[in-house]
Amino acid sequence: MKKIFLLALITIATFSCKNAKKEQTTEDKTVEKPQVKLHVLDGGSILVNKLEVFSQDTTYTGQSKQFSDAYYVISHPKGNLMWDAGLPETLIIDKPFTEPSGTFTLQRKDSLKNQLKSIGLTINDFKYFALSHPHFDHTGHANELKNATWLVQENEYDFITNDSAKVKDPDTYNSIKELKNVEKINGDHDVFGDGTVVIKYMPGHTIGHQALYIEAGLEKPILLTGDLYHFEENRKTKGVPSFNYNVEQTLESMEKFEAFAKEKNAEVIIQHSPKDFKKLQNLLKK
Repeated sequence: MKKIFLLALITIATFSCKNAKKEQTTEDKTVEKPQVKLHVLDGGSILVNKLEVFSQDTTYTGQSKQFSDAYYVISHPKGNLMWDAGLPETLIIDKPFTEPSGTFTLQRKDSLKNQLKSIGLTINDFKYFALSHPHFDHTGHANELKNATWLVQENEYDFITNDSAKVKDPDTYNSIKELKNVEKINGDHDVFGDGTVVIKYMPGHTIGHQALYIEAGLEKPILLTGDLYHFEENRKTKGVPSFNYNVEQTLESMEKFEAFAKEKNAEVIIQHSPKDFKKLQNLLKK
């Protein structure tokens, strides 16, 4: 009986030890993700006087809408990333400016330097810089980030820097011409290699348009739209602006974006939505 009892004890002890090692191994495999901090900064305001340009037809003829303009700072233990660059700083003026076509009335309230100071950073504190796309309301202070590495889709880079583009659209080229430290990417790109900050390739608005996924320690991850959508109704109706590079690609990107947002249970932030600008500010205060 004693032998049987001792044998049972040894068996139990061995089984417990194996289970403990198994649990320990499982715990060891769990990698804690780094702390990431997100800031949303004011890139200006855009009053769209001719909202019809944001449709393929006459849906919005005679309508206007107020847009916000924002840019974002993502602080990661491996470095800082700036996403987008607001309106040009030449629009830091007393009264809003209506451009010649009459489509947009524009104004920017504050400089990059001042806004970075408010969060304890300087222009030289950035390892990376990325644009959702190179339209004027996203490239405002881009050249100031010349010491950072510009993460850009290879097709986008080629499209705006070829000799023909420099002649046909000098304003776009001039807005990024100081960015000499270039890392060309193709498709989705995990910025820091740990899944916390991921550039998502969403072409259509421009040839190399991008969105941005961020895990910033909030209840939900954040998914910035770039200009895949411009306002809430755009997202509901899958509306495509008249000036998009490719309508079919845009619609495909919208499907891809929504599937990814659902998979990650992400909080979608429409970058030109004043409502979403305030919503993100409130989320970051918690």
